[in-house]
Amino acid sequence: MVLAQNPNQQDVDDAELPAMPPCDLYSDEPPLESYLHLQQLLLLMKCLDWLWQARDDYFAAGNLTIYYSSQKIKTRDFKGPDFFVVLGTEKRPRKSWTVWEEDGKYPNLIIELLSESTANVDRVAKKQLYQDTFRTLEYFWFSPDTLEFEGYVLLEGLYQPIVPQASGLLWSNQLNLFLGVYDRQLRYFSPAGELMPTPEEAARTAEQKATYAEHRVDVMATKLRELGIDPDTLK
Repeated sequence: MVLAQNPNQQDVDDAELPAMPPCDLYSDEPPLESYLHLQQLLLLMKCLDWLWQARDDYFAAGNLTIYYSSQKIKTRDFKGPDFFVVLGTEKRPRKSWTVWEEDGKYPNLIIELLSESTANVDRVAKKQLYQDTFRTLEYFWFSPDTLEFEGYVLLEGLYQPIVPQASGLLWSNQLNLFLGVYDRQLRYFSPAGELMPTPEEAARTAEQKATYAEHRVDVMATKLRELGIDPDTLK
């Protein structure tokens, strides 16, 4: 004997299913505190993209919301770091970083830019969140105003201060680079401690080298002519 199916059974079953978190969410972050904060954020982003231009296995963003809990979305208690890097993921544009859509990945590194209104939250509440919930391996903060700069690495579940070099540089295992203050801005430094250039600085250096090389050629050509040698015949 075949029992008749309750026509409302499908509706009941659907109602009992847990609500899926929304996907494809837009970022919802307040504007940055000042011109200095904006310039610092842009500097961190463009320099890392320049240094890693051959890589497609990371995502770096600034002032972008990280959605990590559907419940937090309902209470609007989500967090957007000033700058973060996720390794081992696809390099492509995103509206936000939605953890459940990214194989559960959280940032490998976070940098917060301190301001008068956010400093206490960054030093305490966000540090606790990144340590206990995000399990972010490295957390740094920097103040574009006072130049306060500190870094922490996650060891056995707790953040431990990163000991600075004599030069004040802090090592990042996640970036395989040093971070440090140069000309009142937070910059990247090579493992040897050399300042890593911005794209504009790299272009200027290349132009200066080319100009110097051309000058040397002209000087040598003049010397050869003084010796009665036509430099064009040596090409």
